[in-house]
Amino acid sequence: MLDAIRWDTDLIRRYDLAGPRYTSYPTAVQFHSQVGTFDLLHALRESRKALRPLSLYVHVPFCANICYYCACNKVITKDRGRALPYLQRLEQEIQLIACHLDPGQKVEQLHFGGGTPTFLSHDELRQLMGHLRQHFNLLDDSGDYGIEIDPREADWSTMGLLRELGFNRVSIGLQDLDPAVQRAVNRLQSLEETRAVIEAARTLQFRSINIDLIYGLPKQTPDNFARTVEEVINLQPDRLSVFNYAHLPERFMPQRRINSHELPAPAEKLQMLQRTIEQLTAAGYRYIGMDHFALPDDELAIAQEESTLQRNFQGYTTHGHCDLIGLGVSAISQIGDLYCQNSSDLNQYQNLLGGAQLATSRGLVCNQDDRVRRAVIQQLICNFSLDFETIEQQFNIDFRGYFGELWPQLQAMAEDGLIKLSNENIEVLPAGRLLVRSVCMVFDAYLEQQNRQRFSRVI
Repeated sequence: MLDAIRWDTDLIRRYDLAGPRYTSYPTAVQFHSQVGTFDLLHALRESRKALRPLSLYVHVPFCANICYYCACNKVITKDRGRALPYLQRLEQEIQLIACHLDPGQKVEQLHFGGGTPTFLSHDELRQLMGHLRQHFNLLDDSGDYGIEIDPREADWSTMGLLRELGFNRVSIGLQDLDPAVQRAVNRLQSLEETRAVIEAARTLQFRSINIDLIYGLPKQTPDNFARTVEEVINLQPDRLSVFNYAHLPERFMPQRRINSHELPAPAEKLQMLQRTIEQLTAAGYRYIGMDHFALPDDELAIAQEESTLQRNFQGYTTHGHCDLIGLGVSAISQIGDLYCQNSSDLNQYQNLLGGAQLATSRGLVCNQDDRVRRAVIQQLICNFSLDFETIEQQFNIDFRGYFGELWPQLQAMAEDGLIKLSNENIEVLPAGRLLVRSVCMVFDAYLEQQNRQRFSRVI
């Protein structure tokens, strides 16, 4: 069974390290300012020549209220007028990027993230989607077109509009239903508000509903979080993301408003995760990996069974073969071997585009070693297994020779029961699946020189 997980407290204590989430390899920490607009234009030209399909990510940074746990790139404002100059620049960026691509390149995947995308008015959303359709080859209802929803900023008419505009997937931020926890993180959101959005999505025939939860927030206990999970199971989402809250107040200013004395102890956090896994498994959800759960008939679960699951900046995906174009402030693109990121500063982003320049501020071009390790990490994190021969044929290397210095670490993991290691492959065992990030970290050539404080812990 692909979804089998075994809880091993001793292994978790030893291997629960801080490390990357591997939405890319190399990770965004390695991005540097020597990569700029010229590199992006060159990559777009290659994408056009190969007629590669596209995945679009659109970042809407605005939120009306601040959630203290949030580590996203956002602008907190009650002034809805702030969106207008941003949308004007975003439309310029769409135009500038699209003219370097071929109209024949189909957009298989589209995702609006934030911030709160529904901060935008209905007219603004309609105009933005119209602009995207004008410049990109958007599909009718056969693409995977998703949007992040804050139920406090959406109602039936909003959901109807989104469906009309072509969205067929929603991801709903919930985090926790306990009022004391909600007050401690400044996100008051009732179960009724959330249920109303989900009922609207079902009635309007959205294809997939995801709910985000966070464990490790202030005032959470194993018992009150288990009640939240129980209520969420009753809502029957197709997918669930259960994130570990990483308290990094030195990096994320809103987190300074959280009282660290109210955070649950590490042992309580482990208990929350263990009970959540038990509850979700009993309800029929499969563990996809890296905090993600899905029903057995969900595309992610099927792709994992068929070993076609992939991972990119959108998380787990069935569209990893697409070139990912990031639009908006701080958005990241992955086009062939190029990663590049727009400026994370709203004013700088708007000023650059105001001068008819793209807002690329940093990035990275993968070398051959990066490509090899990226393929290894991708297989491990998506399939819980790694076939050496596949890598050898793809890159014309001898796996044991290439990674000889890592062998002792892998053998130690095998002795500990995380993985099964042979001369042909690595299989991540049920006790190692929750710790798959730790297995991937063995293959990360950059990890030694990085400050681990930048990353969340594995669990």
